[in-house]
Amino acid sequence: MKINKIQINGYGKLKDTTINLEKGINIIYGKNEAGKSTLLNYITSSFYGISKNKKGKEISDFERYAPWDDKEFSGKINYELNNGEVYEVFRDFRKKNPKIYNKNMEDISKQFNIDKTKGNEFFYEQTKIDEDLFKSTFLANQQEVKLENKDQHMLIQKISNLVGTGEDNVSYKIAMDRLKRRQLEEVGSERSREKPINILTREIDELENEKKELKSYESIKYEIEENKNEIYKEIEELENKNNVAKEIRSINKKEELEKEKIKIQENLEKENENKISKLKEDHEEIREEIENEQKINIEKNKKIERKKKKLNKKTIAILAFLLLLNILQFIFLKNKYLNYILLLTIIIPVIIYVISKNKLTKKASNINQEKENELKNKEEKIENEINILKQNNMEVEEKIERLINDMKAQNTEEKRQLRDKYKNISEVDLDDLFMEKDIEYEIEKIQNLINDNKIKIHQLDLDKQNIEPKLDNLAKLEEKLEKDKNKFLNIKDKEKSIELAKKVLTNAYEKMKQEVTPKFTKQLSKNIAEITKNKYSKAMYNDEKGLIVELDNGEYIPANKLSLGTIDQLYMSLRLSMIDDLSEETLPIILDESFAYYDNNRLENILKYLSTQFSKRQIIIFTCTKREKETLEKNNISFNFIKI
Repeated sequence: MKINKIQINGYGKLKDTTINLEKGINIIYGKNEAGKSTLLNYITSSFYGISKNKKGKEISDFERYAPWDDKEFSGKINYELNNGEVYEVFRDFRKKNPKIYNKNMEDISKQFNIDKTKGNEFFYEQTKIDEDLFKSTFLANQQEVKLENKDQHMLIQKISNLVGTGEDNVSYKIAMDRLKRRQLEEVGSERSREKPINILTREIDELENEKKELKSYESIKYEIEENKNEIYKEIEELENKNNVAKEIRSINKKEELEKEKIKIQENLEKENENKISKLKEDHEEIREEIENEQKINIEKNKKIERKKKKLNKKTIAILAFLLLLNILQFIFLKNKYLNYILLLTIIIPVIIYVISKNKLTKKASNINQEKENELKNKEEKIENEINILKQNNMEVEEKIERLINDMKAQNTEEKRQLRDKYKNISEVDLDDLFMEKDIEYEIEKIQNLINDNKIKIHQLDLDKQNIEPKLDNLAKLEEKLEKDKNKFLNIKDKEKSIELAKKVLTNAYEKMKQEVTPKFTKQLSKNIAEITKNKYSKAMYNDEKGLIVELDNGEYIPANKLSLGTIDQLYMSLRLSMIDDLSEETLPIILDESFAYYDNNRLENILKYLSTQFSKRQIIIFTCTKREKETLEKNNISFNFIKI
């Protein structure tokens, strides 16, 4: 195979770029960041499509190389196979599948298999090389010359396919995968869910359960009727209980109203008591004022009495003196007119005495009589108010007692009527309802039980409706069950056959691997000897240590202990030792900065080796130096030089 022409309309930093390649060695030269890696990625993407999967990278190739604007993200590649057929592949990388043209420019895209994930697999069908194998052998990215263990195993498998069968696609892995896939698709496993054996197992289990269920439907039908009767009876009891609870709720509401009335009267009584208490305090204060006033009046009266006594003594003394004068005059003077005058003088003090005494008496009776009377009036008024309030309270107490008695009587009567009305409800249940504090919650609970039972009735009716049709299908079910069991046995037989095939295939693979490994080691040793001019003449690979080489003294060491340049040569030879057996197509060898760690001698050796051993292959070398060009010119090796 040979790539003839690459045309890039837009891909990463490359735009409107055309590159013509020739048979033999092609040097693509460009400074760092000139677009060599982009071109290399473009070649792979043209054959296998561009990935939108990050695959462990920060961004996917699609995101990395897609233009930011709406401009072209496309190109085409022209190549020729060993049989002379020429193909041209145009890709719009925003679309999954390319357009493939033959030499007559006829669109032959539909002639190749189109995978749902990978897209059109034209290049794999033409070369039998998938993308992973292409990248791990024919294409060597910068500083990615080393092979991972998984890639080496894959190459061994490909070589084993060719040695054992003559075709690389008839492989242990592919055959085993196909057997496993066939086993999974046609049989299934414990982990699968929608495969034949899983579906049959579930179906058989379901049929067995359904059969068992159908067999029990006759008794189930009777049980359904019994259950329904029991539930209906329970619903009736619950509805009666619910009606009682609602009537009790009505009674309780009436009782609450009566209690509110009683509470109003009790509050009124309490209010009157408070008023009486306040009036008694006022009465006590007035009583104290009256007593104080009376004490003051007593003192004033005592003072008046003392004045009266003093007046009496004074008046008596005056009268006694005047009487003595009158007697003496009568005895000695015997003057009639003087006697009259003296008698008159006696009357005057008496009159004065009477007048003065009357004044004192009147004064005593009028001492603060007005204030005392006022206080007594207040006292009397308070006493009257207290008496009225006490009378009112007596009436209130009587009313409260009457309300309580009426409420109790009414409550008792209504409960008695309930007991007479719902005689089918036990006394215990009635007492529990009468004692229930939260009757609303009890009503809700009973109603929920009623609803639950109605749902049960509905479900039983549905079950009953399903019984007869299912009983009619019992014979058909048994027939289908027998067929499914026969299918299950056939699938188990097929599973045994596949397991036997897998075992035989595995044994054959192990034997084939033992036969291929010596050939692989021989070819690898031959290549490394030629590349290193017999410095290392023996190299081999094993699962324990990977790639190892033999030193001059006979010691084997891991390849990673050699110098960097030698390691590059060794791994390069590993790649090159594979490619002849991987595909019937002589695919190009693409090397990207693969000789960065080679000194001039190693570089000259590898270029000579490539030009002689792989003269029938197209070789494309990407480089940022002119060492390869100068070395080829020095050794008169023809090449095609392309600068980007």
